[in-house]
Amino acid sequence: MIYTVTFNPSIDYVMFTEGFQVGGLNRAHMTNKFPGGKGINVSRVLTSLHIENTATGFIGGFPGKFIKDELIKANILTDFVEIEEDTRINVKLKSDVETEINGPGPNIETNHYEMFLNKLKNTNAFDTVIIAGSVPNTLNKSVYKEIAEILKETKATLIVDAEKALMKSILPYNPKFVKPNKTELEEIFGIEIKSDNQIIECAQKLIDEGAQSVIVSLGGDGAIYVDSQIKLKATVPQGEVINTVGSGDSTVAGMVAGLEKQLNIEDAFKLAVSCGTATAFNADLANKEDIDKILPQVNVAIL
Repeated sequence: MIYTVTFNPSIDYVMFTEGFQVGGLNRAHMTNKFPGGKGINVSRVLTSLHIENTATGFIGGFPGKFIKDELIKANILTDFVEIEEDTRINVKLKSDVETEINGPGPNIETNHYEMFLNKLKNTNAFDTVIIAGSVPNTLNKSVYKEIAEILKETKATLIVDAEKALMKSILPYNPKFVKPNKTELEEIFGIEIKSDNQIIECAQKLIDEGAQSVIVSLGGDGAIYVDSQIKLKATVPQGEVINTVGSGDSTVAGMVAGLEKQLNIEDAFKLAVSCGTATAFNADLANKEDIDKILPQVNVAIL
């Protein structure tokens, strides 16, 4: 089974307005509500690609019930730990510029955290665990490392999409792949990246520290894949970028789906980048039809 972990899920309440005025009365001409969070995004795209998976993490209150109900409607298996406080609600304001207001995460008690860890202790060598996104302030920052230690014992495959400190903490546990974007890579190494060679050098350093492979997303410039055997670059078609939220998560889902379908690395990477690009061109996460349209337009070359 593939498990996606979202520590701090949300309802993403997306509001579309024209000519937003600070301090004035604004009216939305369209709104959408989605179950949000990086791991949940991965689950939704995996399901679009017909890859069975289970979404886990922590949910609570009426926002948590909404998230669980929406995932069940989408035929996504769920195994969340239910907590006492409400799951957060994030507001995404789409106007002339994009503005986000993210709510605070709920308090997670020690007993809830232990219940979650016990779920992971039941994984095995046939399972894949994708951990992605931020950790609530009430959880210890060593959460990623603790999970990696458990998965090392159970022999489950680990995949990580997280910010600098969280990602770095699990490299010694040999994750199947990590997925920083270019900006995150610059933050990790304290440099300004101006060339593909610099990206490859940075990715190689992450591999030297333990990652089995690295995917670096480059926005409209595509993405680069590096492992110990091969280096690839994907270029993507031009299009109107509508939604930057979830593009990276979609890339992760596409790579996992490709590996699950036993595609070769080039084809799995092409699927990954197609998923990320298709989401960028849509108001919500891309579905299989969107991805299939983009797939023939993505080119992958060996570097």
